[in-house]
Amino acid sequence: MGLLDDKTQLNYYQGNDLGNYQFTSLDDIISQFQIAYVGEGKIIPKIKRADIAFHAQRALQELSFDTFKSVKAQEIVLPPSLSMILPHDYVNYTKVSWVDSAGIKHPLYKTNSTSNPLSIKQLENKEYDFTSEATNFLTNYDFTFTSGVGDSQSGDASWKTTNTFNPSQDSIFVSNDKLTFKHGSRSRNSGTIVTANIYSAWQRINLAGVDSLEFSATATVADEAVGVKGKGDIRIGITSLKPGSSNTANVEFNANIQNPEALVNGVDNCRLNDDDIFTLTTTSGLPSFVDFDSITQETKTLDLDLTSIQEDVNGDKFAYVIIISTVKDFTTISNGDANQSTNTIDNVTVVGDSLLPNLSQNLESTAWANYKSTTPSENSNDDYEDDTYWPMRGDRYGLDPQHAQANGSFYIDNRLGKINFSSNISGKTVILDYISDSLGTDAEMQVHKFAEEAMYKCIAYAILSTTVYGQQLVPRFKKEKFAEVRKAKLRLSSLKLEELTQILRGKSKWIKH
Repeated sequence: MGLLDDKTQLNYYQGNDLGNYQFTSLDDIISQFQIAYVGEGKIIPKIKRADIAFHAQRALQELSFDTFKSVKAQEIVLPPSLSMILPHDYVNYTKVSWVDSAGIKHPLYKTNSTSNPLSIKQLENKEYDFTSEATNFLTNYDFTFTSGVGDSQSGDASWKTTNTFNPSQDSIFVSNDKLTFKHGSRSRNSGTIVTANIYSAWQRINLAGVDSLEFSATATVADEAVGVKGKGDIRIGITSLKPGSSNTANVEFNANIQNPEALVNGVDNCRLNDDDIFTLTTTSGLPSFVDFDSITQETKTLDLDLTSIQEDVNGDKFAYVIIISTVKDFTTISNGDANQSTNTIDNVTVVGDSLLPNLSQNLESTAWANYKSTTPSENSNDDYEDDTYWPMRGDRYGLDPQHAQANGSFYIDNRLGKINFSSNISGKTVILDYISDSLGTDAEMQVHKFAEEAMYKCIAYAILSTTVYGQQLVPRFKKEKFAEVRKAKLRLSSLKLEELTQILRGKSKWIKH
């Protein structure tokens, strides 16, 4: 035998749509309203289906708040943070409780004595702090990735490197999360000079809006070999000049392969060993670079002054972090042999403070931190006497019933969209019963058949009250809407005579003392 919705009984009892016969979908409500109320000679001569849908959804929202049953609930095990995220379709709660081992719900009561306000960040002198510490401006600052390092890199988010090497066995590569420079030596000026070349790597950063900058790096350099070579050297700093190879447009100094003895021969394009390329200064007035010349790992830090960097027409303030590596005082040719030297650098961090246009905030307020860290008095005191609260009010006016419970408390933090609980609820299973507006998926937008007529009257009243031709019918449908909503509330209250009688029998019991 088939059912009214064209399903067989077999399909129903083996399906997942159990109990849904008591509801009518919102789409059916709209279609049936069109049949009964819209057309020639009817109350509403003409109206678009979209208009009916709007008023139907508004009616569904209003009836969901205080007429329909609230069937939505969520259950979680409360984490150590003592916070529960409000559901995505939450409008208001009807009950908050925790569940014991027998499955019985213990009601939790809302506290009005605390909250979680916006905690404004302040300086040591208690003035408002508008500064914000930025994250590291560099990409791949710890050289975790090898793909962002090389002479073929383009754009800001990479380390551009020297693109030629002499001798050819020299190289720049990432190994063990370190940027590694491999140096040999070669002869120049008909063999009268033996030297290692200078290699470099650089990355552009945007410092717009940044007021102060802290710069640090960690490096190790090659050890010296007596009679063969001196120690390695790594220099790292920040410049406002644009580095690049000699054939790159708008380059302000050559950062490609360089010979430290080039200036001896009158060649003026070698500036990697020139302090003047570091155009910024530290807060103490020194050039914006540090030299590493220790064979053991060491870290160095600089505080930089940014006043000399000018913003461009777009409001950007670009600078370049450049790493320069070489080996000093070679006396023999080292071309791929054991005398090649290795310098390494890692953890190049550039962190700055900028001024924010709005107030910054702390991670959590003092009120919330104190509330969740305090052990509620009901955990250890059967008289519900709180050491802070009781002397102020309890000993004056007696026990307030709102505090006479041992289940715990909560409050709604609407600013962050969370429910915050007292510490004695930690680890317990919490249930939130709540009201939604029923406007979600098609399966959620449904009306109980007890309230179907109330929906029709609500839609009709809303349409007629917004049209010119229907004004004379508005008072009538206002009364009919009120009557149908009242009838729907009585029906949905689901009062059963036997259940009510059983409850009232308990009122006649004698209480013995």
